[in-house]
Amino acid sequence: MDMNRVKQIVSSPTDIPVHYHRVSVWIDSYNEQQQTAIIHMREGHLREKREVPVAELAEGNA
Repeated sequence: MDMNRVKQIVSSPTDIPVHYHRVSVWIDSYNEQQQTAIIHMREGHLREKREVPVAELAEGNA
């Protein structure tokens, strides 16, 4: 995924599926300069946030 798409997804009122290594995640925020995103898993009770490279995110159903 690229940074422009990350920004579109974050600002969209629509629920857009995003995956990180085949795990469904929410994008909480992003750092355009470092090309990273802060994410957390959609499923389960773990709300641990991680900073990951935007290039490792994938849109759509895994």
